[in-house]
Amino acid sequence: MAPEAQESADWPDDPTERIRLVVERVLEQLELEGTVEIVEDDEVITASVEGEDDFGLLIGRRGQTIDALQLLCFQAAFQGIRERKRVVLDAAGYRARREEVISERADRAAEKAISTGDEIELDPMTARERRIVHEHLKERTEVETFSAGDEPQRRVVVAPLVSE
Repeated sequence: MAPEAQESADWPDDPTERIRLVVERVLEQLELEGTVEIVEDDEVITASVEGEDDFGLLIGRRGQTIDALQLLCFQAAFQGIRERKRVVLDAAGYRARREEVISERADRAAEKAISTGDEIELDPMTARERRIVHEHLKERTEVETFSAGDEPQRRVVVAPLVSE
C-alpha cells in the first residue's frame, strides 16, 4: 500500500480521536512522555496532556506553541466535517495558571487606573487572553476595558470611569 493510502486508512473518523492522534504524534516527536485525556461536551472538545515531563517545549514561549498546536488540532479534527466545536488544548494545567496570572495583572491595572485616573495599557496579548481580561473586569463598575492596536501588538486598555 502507498504511504498516503496507509496514512488515510489510519486516520480516525471521530474528531476526538483525530485530536488524540495529532497530540500523541507531536509528543512522540518532541520525545515527551504524557497521556492525553479528552473531554467532550456540546460546545467544546478539551484535550489535556498530563505527565511527569516538563511540558515547556510543548507550551512554548507565552503559550505560542500550544496555541498553534490547538489550531492544528481543530483543523485536523474537523477536516471534511461540517459541524464543528471549539477545541482547547492544555498541558499540565498551563491554561488555568495563565488565566490566573492574566487576571492578577488585570486587577493591578484596574487598581492603578482607579488610583491615578489614567488609562493603563497592558502588554500585547492573544485574542483569548484579551477576552480573559475583559470578562474578568466586566463586573468592576469603576473601570472599562477596550482593545487597541493591531495584531500582533493588540492590547487591552483599562480606563477609569469618571463618576459625575
